[in-house]
Amino acid sequence: MTAVAEVAGEPAAPPPPRAVPRWRRPRFLLRLLAVLAGVVVLYVAITFVQVWQGTTMDHARPAAAIVVLGAAQYNGRPSPALRDRLDHALALWQQGVAPTVVVTGGRQPGDRFTEATAGYDYLRRRGVPDKVIRKEVQGHSTYESLAATARFLKHEGIRDVVLVTSASHAERVAAIAREVGLVAHVSPAGHQASLRSLVRETFAVSLGRVLGFRRLDHLTR
Repeated sequence: MTAVAEVAGEPAAPPPPRAVPRWRRPRFLLRLLAVLAGVVVLYVAITFVQVWQGTTMDHARPAAAIVVLGAAQYNGRPSPALRDRLDHALALWQQGVAPTVVVTGGRQPGDRFTEATAGYDYLRRRGVPDKVIRKEVQGHSTYESLAATARFLKHEGIRDVVLVTSASHAERVAAIAREVGLVAHVSPAGHQASLRSLVRETFAVSLGRVLGFRRLDHLTR
């Protein structure tokens, strides 16, 4: 009968419509996007809690060196943020937490002094012997300073350090330190972190964990 119908000019029955794969259906795609968005929101929320917790915990313990993260200086005079870090590092050194203090931070455009030099001079005026202090003067970011510090401390056989930085930076500097090969314990200095700084650090840590902090440092310049 089929052959007769076709010869007679009658059209053949159209083929049945092809089923749309489930993964291409709009409702499925919307659900998938909703799940992905939920995962991202949960990830960022957990990171925020970790960043906040980092501001409340002091992990100072005996180590081989205290590393002070740089901050702004004004013609050789430490800014309030840098002074807080240096005072905290000085107290840790006086308590015998570590025999060596490393000050970090390069020279910003237009500066006469590096952040490390401002920190060095500040500690020397407060009685810290020259032989105790090491300077890292090339870093223009937290990652660069910690990477350079890790390299020269490695030559002295040092990996175990206490990091001194502002409270909101604690989680990020700990992660960077691990990435550059340091065994780090963070001892925050200064005042309680603001909500704005917590939010900024949350996104920095979130992206750094995914991209790698070295790559993030290059992308944000």
